[in-house]
Amino acid sequence: MLTRKIVKIDEEKCNGCGQCINACAEGAIALVNGKAKLVSEIYCDGLGACLGTCPQDAITIESREAPPFSEEAVTKHLQKTVKAQHAPAAPVGHAAHASHAHDGFVCPGSMNKKLREQNTSAAEPSSVESQLTHWPIQLKLISPNAPYLKNADLLLTGDCVPFAMGDFHSKLLKGRCVLVGCPKLDENQFYIEKLAQILGANDLHSLTVVHMEVPCCFGLKRIAEEAMKLSGVHPTVKDVTISLTGEIIG
Repeated sequence: MLTRKIVKIDEEKCNGCGQCINACAEGAIALVNGKAKLVSEIYCDGLGACLGTCPQDAITIESREAPPFSEEAVTKHLQKTVKAQHAPAAPVGHAAHASHAHDGFVCPGSMNKKLREQNTSAAEPSSVESQLTHWPIQLKLISPNAPYLKNADLLLTGDCVPFAMGDFHSKLLKGRCVLVGCPKLDENQFYIEKLAQILGANDLHSLTVVHMEVPCCFGLKRIAEEAMKLSGVHPTVKDVTISLTGEIIG
């Protein structure tokens, strides 16, 4: 056992709405007897994407002894869930068992979707000027004391955003200093501490957090919030959500 961050659900507050289930990318939460519960501790990465979705404030993150998070176990769990969702409908007499079909959840960010037809035109696209002002851009690689961070308007973005959003450079990147990361694949505590160092070492004008609409990407917002708490620095913050088809939706 190791001490790590993990979700805690207050059953007294929980009203069984199930919104946290849809927000959990790992399918770690299920409804049991009308209450949200952890399916297994090894499915919970402690990221807390479910926190902001609970209308009853029944979910918190605590640090305690728990088995380590297992990406492999999550993958197998989600695969089983997909098979269950595509299984033939149960006979009427087994309706009670069928009611648990949604107890597991397949992350919307991992589901295959065709968003638009591929552009196969041979015509060369018109040249568009890049608005990138510095290198590197990965949050892991940037020094908190890099000169371009001083008095900057900071843009913290999920690394999928620029691929989904065709006008990312003109609408969001222009005039901002960009940091790129993925809360799903990378170590969140490292991100929090690195961003806190950046906030503490630079008199930022603003911080814009941009993430995809899939639940796991909302972890960037929490990373920013935790970094501000850790640093004690609170610049003007803007939170932007991008749809899978590249539109700003929130």
